[in-house]
Amino acid sequence: MTATPRPGTHAAAANAGARPRAPPRPPAAPAEKDRTDSHVRMAVTLEQAPWLGWILVKALMRFAFMVANNLVAISSYVFYVIVLQPLRVLDRKSFWYIEGIMYKWLLGMVASWGWYAGYTVMEWGDDVKAVMDDEAVMLVNHQATGDVCTLMMCLQDKGLVVAQMMWLMDHIFKYTNFGIVSLIHGDFFIRQGKSHRDKQLLLLRKHLENNYRNRDRKWIVLFPEGGFLRKRRETSQAFAKKKNLPFLTHVTLPRIGATQIILNVLVARQQNGSPAGGDVKELDSKSKGLQWIIDTTIAYPKAQPIDIQTWILGYRKPTVTHVHYRIFPIKDVPLETEELSDWLYQRFIEKEDLLTHFYETGAFPPSQGHREAVSREMTLSNKWIFLIQSFAFLSGYMWYNIFQYFYHCLF
Repeated sequence: MTATPRPGTHAAAANAGARPRAPPRPPAAPAEKDRTDSHVRMAVTLEQAPWLGWILVKALMRFAFMVANNLVAISSYVFYVIVLQPLRVLDRKSFWYIEGIMYKWLLGMVASWGWYAGYTVMEWGDDVKAVMDDEAVMLVNHQATGDVCTLMMCLQDKGLVVAQMMWLMDHIFKYTNFGIVSLIHGDFFIRQGKSHRDKQLLLLRKHLENNYRNRDRKWIVLFPEGGFLRKRRETSQAFAKKKNLPFLTHVTLPRIGATQIILNVLVARQQNGSPAGGDVKELDSKSKGLQWIIDTTIAYPKAQPIDIQTWILGYRKPTVTHVHYRIFPIKDVPLETEELSDWLYQRFIEKEDLLTHFYETGAFPPSQGHREAVSREMTLSNKWIFLIQSFAFLSGYMWYNIFQYFYHCLF
């Protein structure tokens, strides 16, 4: 009797000797995925290694050069000022003129560090060259330490503006390598903080009365926000909410104290200046007293400011910083506290609009009365940079030999 096979027996027998099919492979485990990603990152890193190595070598070379540059240039400046002290007694105006030229050269050296790293400046709005022979105050928004370097660069081609300029900066700059130069030149270091405010304003008034016109200064650079944007933004926004003021993200509300002191001390009680907006024409340079307020707005691509470390080491790719100017005649600026506060707030609200437009479009809006915005590329002369750098190193060599000679004579 033949047994009847059960259903599926032949199929089972046929497959009995065959290798079973592997089940579908599950997704890679997190650890395995991390290993894969790390291999990719390592490959990318290995590909970038020569470029990163070159950036590091270049940064070290730049740093070494700048240390040497500071040693010879700043030391030479100090020694020249000491030797010229008799001239200060005999002819004060000539002394401060020579000192101002050396100060301009020093700032030009700082500007050249960024220039050769590809950090250039594009200027917008009113042409400040039209007022470079008059007394003016620059009100500048503050984002990082590179703001100062940017201004050092873009004002180099504005005649003697840099030579006759006074800076108001945080007291911490007094302890930098450039502090001794600023102290001699007559810049003012202001200490931030509510507990120091009244005393600092009294010191500022005294400083302006004793040093501004006595040293033939004409321009003042002021950062009315009183600190960097990232540090003051939250506090400023809380204050704006409390006072029912606009909510600002690209700038902070300015502090009025230093601006009011400057205006009270330096503004001559007379009408001068011409209407702001559009091009500023030929002006009467014989007018005395502060004549212009230059509202200055600095914008960085993608809102990424440059700091002093980047400026020195040059590890960031070439960047164009954009600077917008708007010039106001002093006769249009109120001097009373409440009205001046409102006027200053309005300027920084306008800065907010300017920066919002810039970050959205990559350009500043056209000035009032113009159809389109026109930018001007700021340039430095490589020949001029070479000459002042050569003068600095030759001066350093000369002073070294002079001191070496006297040392051997004495010992």
